Amino acid sequence: MSSMRIDSRDWGALTLGERIRQLEVEGYLVLPDLLDATHLARLKREVNELPLTAVDYSPHQRNSPGIQFRGGDITQLIAHPPTIAFLRELFGGEIVMMSYAFARSEPGHPGISLHADGQHWGSKIFGFEGSCPSLVRVLYYLDDLTTEVSPFRVVPRSHISLHADANPYLRYERHPEEVMVPVKAGGAVLINHRVFHGNYPNTGDRARDMLAIAYRPGWAGPMQPVDEWDPADLARLSPEVRALCGDRSRRHWMFEGGNKPKGMASSAPGIDPSRWDRA
Repeated sequence: MSSMRIDSRDWGALTLGERIRQLEVEGYLVLPDLLDATHLARLKREVNELPLTAVDYSPHQRNSPGIQFRGGDITQLIAHPPTIAFLRELFGGEIVMMSYAFARSEPGHPGISLHADGQHWGSKIFGFEGSCPSLVRVLYYLDDLTTEVSPFRVVPRSHISLHADANPYLRYERHPEEVMVPVKAGGAVLINHRVFHGNYPNTGDRARDMLAIAYRPGWAGPMQPVDEWDPADLARLSPEVRALCGDRSRRHWMFEGGNKPKGMASSAPGIDPSRWDRA
Protein backbone atom coordinates (compact mmCIF):
# COMPACT_ATOMS: atom_id res chain seq x y z
CA MET A 1 0.00 0.00 0.00
CA SER A 2 2.91 2.40 0.72
CA SER A 3 3.86 2.57 -2.98
CA MET A 4 0.28 2.79 -4.26
CA ARG A 5 -0.70 5.74 -6.45
CA ILE A 6 -3.46 7.55 -4.56
CA ASP A 7 -5.80 10.12 -6.13
CA SER A 8 -6.77 12.30 -3.18
CA ARG A 9 -7.16 15.64 -5.00
CA ASP A 10 -9.71 18.28 -3.98
CA TRP A 11 -12.55 16.99 -6.14
CA GLY A 12 -14.84 19.81 -5.07
CA ALA A 13 -12.59 22.34 -6.83
CA LEU A 14 -13.24 20.94 -10.34
CA THR A 15 -15.32 23.02 -12.75
CA LEU A 16 -18.17 21.42 -14.70
CA GLY A 17 -15.96 21.12 -17.78
CA GLU A 18 -13.17 19.54 -15.74
CA ARG A 19 -15.61 17.03 -14.29
CA ILE A 20 -16.83 16.07 -17.76
CA ARG A 21 -13.26 15.74 -19.02
CA GLN A 22 -12.23 13.65 -16.01
CA LEU A 23 -15.02 11.16 -16.58
CA GLU A 24 -14.73 11.05 -20.36
CA VAL A 25 -10.93 10.79 -20.52
CA GLU A 26 -9.82 9.16 -17.27
CA GLY A 27 -12.94 7.00 -16.90
CA TYR A 28 -13.78 7.95 -13.31
CA LEU A 29 -14.85 10.98 -11.28
CA VAL A 30 -15.55 11.72 -7.62
CA LEU A 31 -18.53 13.93 -6.75
CA PRO A 32 -17.99 14.75 -3.06
CA ASP A 33 -20.52 15.72 -0.40
CA LEU A 34 -23.64 14.57 -2.24
CA LEU A 35 -25.28 13.21 0.93
CA ASP A 36 -25.32 15.03 4.26
CA ALA A 37 -25.16 13.30 7.66
CA THR A 38 -28.94 13.13 8.08
CA HIS A 39 -29.44 11.62 4.63
CA LEU A 40 -26.66 9.10 5.28
CA ALA A 41 -28.24 8.06 8.57
CA ARG A 42 -31.60 7.43 6.91
CA LEU A 43 -30.01 5.36 4.14
CA LYS A 44 -27.97 3.40 6.70
CA ARG A 45 -31.12 2.43 8.55
CA GLU A 46 -32.76 1.27 5.32
CA VAL A 47 -29.84 -0.75 3.94
CA ASN A 48 -29.49 -2.57 7.25
CA GLU A 49 -32.91 -4.11 6.53
CA LEU A 50 -31.97 -5.43 3.07
CA PRO A 51 -31.61 -9.19 2.52
CA LEU A 52 -27.96 -9.88 1.68
CA THR A 53 -26.35 -12.77 -0.20
CA ALA A 54 -22.64 -13.56 -0.15
CA VAL A 55 -20.80 -13.62 -3.48
CA ASP A 56 -19.19 -16.82 -4.75
CA TYR A 57 -15.61 -15.82 -3.91
CA SER A 58 -16.00 -14.57 -0.32
CA PRO A 59 -18.51 -14.63 2.56
CA HIS A 60 -17.29 -11.13 3.43
CA GLN A 61 -18.67 -9.48 0.29
CA ARG A 62 -22.48 -9.43 0.40
CA ASN A 63 -24.90 -7.91 -2.07
CA SER A 64 -28.56 -7.10 -2.57
CA PRO A 65 -29.43 -6.58 -6.26
CA GLY A 66 -32.59 -5.15 -7.80
CA ILE A 67 -33.45 -2.72 -4.99
CA GLN A 68 -34.86 0.06 -7.19
CA PHE A 69 -38.44 -0.44 -5.94
CA ARG A 70 -37.54 -0.95 -2.27
CA GLY A 71 -39.10 2.40 -1.38
CA GLY A 72 -38.03 5.07 1.06
CA ASP A 73 -34.78 6.96 0.68
CA ILE A 74 -33.20 4.05 -1.19
CA THR A 75 -35.60 4.45 -4.11
CA GLN A 76 -35.67 8.24 -3.97
CA LEU A 77 -31.87 8.31 -4.34
CA ILE A 78 -32.37 7.38 -8.01
CA ALA A 79 -33.44 10.99 -8.64
CA HIS A 80 -30.95 12.70 -6.29
CA PRO A 81 -30.95 16.25 -7.73
CA PRO A 82 -27.20 17.13 -7.79
CA THR A 83 -26.30 13.81 -9.39
CA ILE A 84 -29.03 13.99 -12.01
CA ALA A 85 -28.13 17.60 -12.78
CA PHE A 86 -24.58 16.51 -13.63
CA LEU A 87 -25.77 13.52 -15.68
CA ARG A 88 -28.03 15.81 -17.73
CA GLU A 89 -25.01 17.95 -18.57
CA LEU A 90 -23.03 14.80 -19.43
CA PHE A 91 -25.70 12.90 -21.41
CA GLY A 92 -27.98 15.60 -22.76
CA GLY A 93 -31.74 15.15 -22.43
CA GLU A 94 -33.00 11.64 -21.72
CA ILE A 95 -31.59 9.56 -18.85
CA VAL A 96 -32.56 5.92 -18.29
CA MET A 97 -31.84 4.10 -15.03
CA MET A 98 -30.74 0.54 -15.84
CA SER A 99 -29.98 -1.17 -12.52
CA TYR A 100 -29.58 -0.62 -8.79
CA ALA A 101 -27.78 -2.72 -6.18
CA PHE A 102 -26.35 -2.57 -2.67
CA ALA A 103 -22.95 -3.99 -1.71
CA ARG A 104 -21.31 -4.45 1.69
CA SER A 105 -17.58 -5.18 1.98
CA GLU A 106 -16.87 -6.59 5.44
CA PRO A 107 -13.52 -7.07 7.21
CA GLY A 108 -11.82 -9.98 5.48
CA HIS A 109 -13.17 -9.07 2.03
CA PRO A 110 -10.34 -10.00 -0.40
CA GLY A 111 -11.02 -7.19 -2.87
CA ILE A 112 -12.73 -7.15 -6.27
CA SER A 113 -10.67 -8.03 -9.33
CA LEU A 114 -10.05 -5.36 -11.94
CA HIS A 115 -12.86 -5.70 -14.46
CA ALA A 116 -15.13 -3.77 -16.81
CA ASP A 117 -18.92 -3.69 -16.42
CA GLY A 118 -19.54 -2.92 -20.08
CA GLN A 119 -19.53 -6.13 -22.11
CA HIS A 120 -21.03 -5.44 -25.51
CA TRP A 121 -22.31 -8.93 -26.35
CA GLY A 122 -23.79 -9.61 -22.92
CA SER A 123 -22.51 -11.93 -20.20
CA LYS A 124 -23.65 -14.26 -17.45
CA ILE A 125 -22.70 -11.70 -14.80
CA PHE A 126 -24.16 -8.54 -16.35
CA GLY A 127 -26.74 -9.97 -18.76
CA PHE A 128 -27.49 -7.64 -21.65
CA GLU A 129 -27.58 -4.58 -19.39
CA GLY A 130 -23.82 -4.43 -19.88
CA SER A 131 -24.20 -4.32 -23.68
CA CYS A 132 -25.25 -0.66 -23.70
CA PRO A 133 -22.72 1.33 -25.74
CA SER A 134 -22.69 4.12 -23.17
CA LEU A 135 -23.42 3.81 -19.44
CA VAL A 136 -22.26 5.46 -16.21
CA ARG A 137 -22.40 3.76 -12.85
CA VAL A 138 -22.81 5.98 -9.76
CA LEU A 139 -21.31 4.44 -6.63
CA TYR A 140 -22.60 6.16 -3.49
CA TYR A 141 -20.47 5.41 -0.42
CA LEU A 142 -22.22 5.36 2.95
CA ASP A 143 -18.92 4.96 4.84
CA ASP A 144 -15.49 6.50 4.50
CA LEU A 145 -13.19 4.73 2.07
CA THR A 146 -9.74 4.61 3.67
CA THR A 147 -6.62 2.73 2.62
CA GLU A 148 -7.68 -0.15 4.91
CA VAL A 149 -11.42 -0.26 4.19
CA SER A 150 -11.95 -1.39 0.57
CA PRO A 151 -11.05 1.80 -1.29
CA PHE A 152 -12.00 2.07 -4.94
CA ARG A 153 -9.33 1.24 -7.51
CA VAL A 154 -9.17 1.98 -11.22
CA VAL A 155 -6.90 1.82 -14.26
CA PRO A 156 -7.32 5.32 -15.71
CA ARG A 157 -7.99 5.62 -19.46
CA SER A 158 -8.32 1.85 -19.85
CA HIS A 159 -11.79 2.34 -21.37
CA ILE A 160 -10.38 4.19 -24.39
CA SER A 161 -7.65 1.69 -25.25
CA LEU A 162 -7.97 -0.16 -28.58
CA HIS A 163 -5.49 -2.84 -27.49
CA ALA A 164 -6.41 -6.50 -26.96
CA ASP A 165 -5.58 -6.02 -23.28
CA ALA A 166 -8.67 -3.79 -23.07
CA ASN A 167 -11.05 -6.60 -24.03
CA PRO A 168 -13.83 -5.95 -21.49
CA TYR A 169 -14.28 -9.68 -20.88
CA LEU A 170 -10.80 -9.89 -19.28
CA ARG A 171 -10.11 -9.59 -15.57
CA TYR A 172 -6.87 -8.68 -13.80
CA GLU A 173 -5.65 -9.39 -10.29
CA ARG A 174 -3.69 -6.13 -10.25
CA HIS A 175 -2.13 -3.57 -12.58
CA PRO A 176 1.12 -1.60 -12.09
CA GLU A 177 -0.57 1.72 -12.95
CA GLU A 178 -3.81 1.26 -11.02
CA VAL A 179 -4.91 4.12 -8.78
CA MET A 180 -6.48 4.10 -5.32
CA VAL A 181 -9.33 6.56 -4.79
CA PRO A 182 -10.33 7.38 -1.19
CA VAL A 183 -13.81 8.87 -0.75
CA LYS A 184 -15.55 10.36 2.26
CA ALA A 185 -18.96 9.02 3.28
CA GLY A 186 -21.63 10.87 1.31
CA GLY A 187 -19.53 11.13 -1.83
CA ALA A 188 -19.82 9.07 -5.00
CA VAL A 189 -17.50 7.68 -7.65
CA LEU A 190 -18.87 7.82 -11.20
CA ILE A 191 -17.36 5.43 -13.72
CA ASN A 192 -17.56 4.79 -17.42
CA HIS A 193 -18.69 1.17 -17.52
CA ARG A 194 -15.84 0.24 -19.84
CA VAL A 195 -13.08 1.36 -17.45
CA PHE A 196 -11.22 -1.39 -15.57
CA HIS A 197 -11.95 -0.96 -11.87
CA GLY A 198 -12.50 -2.84 -8.63
CA ASN A 199 -11.71 -2.34 -4.96
CA TYR A 200 -9.00 -3.26 -2.48
CA PRO A 201 -9.31 -5.71 0.42
CA ASN A 202 -10.99 -4.68 3.64
CA THR A 203 -8.24 -5.06 6.23
CA GLY A 204 -9.94 -2.68 8.65
CA ASP A 205 -12.29 -3.29 11.57
CA ARG A 206 -15.58 -2.14 10.02
CA ALA A 207 -17.75 -2.75 6.97
CA ARG A 208 -18.12 -0.45 3.97
CA ASP A 209 -21.58 0.05 2.43
CA MET A 210 -22.24 1.19 -1.13
CA LEU A 211 -25.29 1.87 -3.29
CA ALA A 212 -24.63 1.48 -7.03
CA ILE A 213 -27.02 2.93 -9.63
CA ALA A 214 -26.43 2.59 -13.38
CA TYR A 215 -27.69 5.21 -15.86
CA ARG A 216 -27.38 5.56 -19.62
CA PRO A 217 -28.27 8.24 -22.16
CA GLY A 218 -31.57 7.61 -23.89
CA TRP A 219 -30.06 6.69 -27.26
CA ALA A 220 -27.73 4.00 -25.88
CA GLY A 221 -30.01 0.99 -25.48
CA PRO A 222 -28.71 -2.56 -25.03
CA MET A 223 -27.88 -4.99 -27.84
CA GLN A 224 -30.76 -7.28 -26.86
CA PRO A 225 -33.99 -6.47 -24.99
CA VAL A 226 -33.88 -6.64 -21.20
CA ASP A 227 -36.73 -7.15 -18.74
CA GLU A 228 -39.25 -4.33 -18.56
CA TRP A 229 -40.18 -2.68 -15.29
CA ASP A 230 -43.46 -3.86 -13.76
CA PRO A 231 -46.11 -1.14 -14.30
CA ALA A 232 -47.36 -1.71 -10.75
CA ASP A 233 -43.89 -0.92 -9.40
CA LEU A 234 -43.62 2.17 -11.58
CA ALA A 235 -46.99 3.42 -10.35
CA ARG A 236 -45.66 3.60 -6.78
CA LEU A 237 -42.72 5.85 -7.67
CA SER A 238 -42.51 9.59 -7.20
CA PRO A 239 -42.79 11.53 -10.48
CA GLU A 240 -39.09 12.47 -10.51
CA VAL A 241 -37.97 8.86 -10.05
CA ARG A 242 -40.52 7.50 -12.53
CA ALA A 243 -39.18 9.91 -15.17
CA LEU A 244 -35.81 8.12 -14.98
CA CYS A 245 -37.28 4.61 -15.20
CA GLY A 246 -38.06 4.56 -18.89
CA ASP A 247 -37.93 1.64 -21.32
CA ARG A 248 -34.58 -0.03 -20.60
CA SER A 249 -34.50 -1.66 -24.05
CA ARG A 250 -35.30 1.40 -26.15
CA ARG A 251 -32.52 2.82 -28.31
CA HIS A 252 -32.37 5.58 -30.90
CA TRP A 253 -30.86 4.32 -34.16
CA MET A 254 -31.34 4.67 -37.89
CA PHE A 255 -30.14 1.59 -39.76
CA GLU A 256 -31.36 3.00 -43.07
CA GLY A 257 -29.95 6.45 -42.45
CA GLY A 258 -28.68 8.19 -45.57
CA ASN A 259 -25.58 10.25 -46.27
CA LYS A 260 -27.50 13.51 -46.52
CA PRO A 261 -30.65 13.27 -44.37
CA LYS A 262 -33.01 16.20 -44.25
CA GLY A 263 -32.87 18.61 -41.37
CA MET A 264 -29.25 18.04 -40.32
CA ALA A 265 -28.13 20.28 -37.44
CA SER A 266 -25.22 22.70 -37.73
CA SER A 267 -24.28 22.72 -34.04
CA ALA A 268 -23.94 20.07 -31.34
CA PRO A 269 -22.68 21.40 -27.98
CA GLY A 270 -22.36 17.90 -26.55
CA ILE A 271 -19.43 17.14 -28.87
CA ASP A 272 -17.80 20.58 -28.78
CA PRO A 273 -14.05 20.18 -28.18
CA SER A 274 -14.50 23.20 -25.88
CA ARG A 275 -17.00 21.39 -23.63
CA TRP A 276 -14.15 20.74 -21.16
CA ASP A 277 -13.70 24.50 -20.73
CA ARG A 278 -17.16 25.01 -19.20
CA ALA A 279 -17.19 26.78 -15.85
